[in-house]
Amino acid sequence: MSSSDPTVHGQPHPFHLVRPSPWPILTSFSLGLTAVGAVLGMHNIISKFGGDMSVHWGHLFFVGLACLLGCMFGWWRDVINEGVVEHAHTPIAKLGFRYGMVFFIASEVMFFFAFFWAFFNSALFPGVGIDHIFPPRTITPVDPFHFPFLMTLILLLSGCTVTWAHHAFQEGNIKEAKQGLLATVLLGFCFTCLQAWEYTHAEFGFKDTVYASTFYMATGFHGLHVIIGTLFLFICLLRTNRGDFTQKDHFGFEAAAWYWHFVDVVWLFLFIAVYWWGGR
Repeated sequence: MSSSDPTVHGQPHPFHLVRPSPWPILTSFSLGLTAVGAVLGMHNIISKFGGDMSVHWGHLFFVGLACLLGCMFGWWRDVINEGVVEHAHTPIAKLGFRYGMVFFIASEVMFFFAFFWAFFNSALFPGVGIDHIFPPRTITPVDPFHFPFLMTLILLLSGCTVTWAHHAFQEGNIKEAKQGLLATVLLGFCFTCLQAWEYTHAEFGFKDTVYASTFYMATGFHGLHVIIGTLFLFICLLRTNRGDFTQKDHFGFEAAAWYWHFVDVVWLFLFIAVYWWGGR
C-alpha cells in the first residue's frame, strides 16, 4: 500500500483533515487591517500628537497588505508541504481543489460581468451628462489596432505556450514544460509593460466621463489579473525546477493554466467590446 493511502496511518476515510492552523485567523485580521487602513486613507485621517508628531492612518493599509502577503506565503507553503512532503492530499481532496478552482473562476466571471454591464448600459443608454453620445466628443478612444491588437496577439500566443507546457507535463516531459512556462511568464510580462505604456499615453483620464471610468476599471482590473496570473505561473516554474510537479500530479500548474485561459478569454471580450465596438 502506498504512503498516501489513508488506511496506512489508520485514517478511516479518504478525506484530508488539516491540522489546526493559525493562518485563517491571522489572514482575517490582516484583511480587516487592510480594509480599515484603506478607508482611513481615502478620508485622509491624520492624528497629531505632541509637538510636530503626526500619524497618517492610511499607512495602516500598507501594514495590513504586508501582513496579508506574509499570511499568503505561510499558508500556501503549508499547503504545498502537505501535498509534496506529507502526501496528504488524497484523490478526494484533489477533487475538492478542482471544484474550488472552478467556483473561484466562476466568481471572477461575475466580477467582470459587472464591468461589462456598466459599460454596455452607458453605451446603449447614454445620458444627458455625456451629450447623448458614446464615447463623448471630448474623448479620443484608444486605437484598437495599435497596441491593443498587439497585446491581443501576445495573450493568444501565451495561451498556446501554457497549453504546450500542460501537454508536456501530461507526457512527462519536464524540460519542455519549463520552456513553455518560461515563455508564458515572459509574454505576460510583455503584456503588462504594453498596458502600462498605453495608460501613460492615453488622451483621457479616469474621471473623464463614464466611458473613461468603465474603460479603466475593466481593463485595469484585467491588467491586475494578468499580473497575478504571471506571478502564479512564475511560482509554478520555480516549483517545477524544484521537482514538485510530476506527470501524474501537477494540479498546482493546472489551476494556474485554467486561470490564465480565463484571463485570455476576458481580454478577447474587452478587445471586441471596449476597444473596437466601444471606440468606434
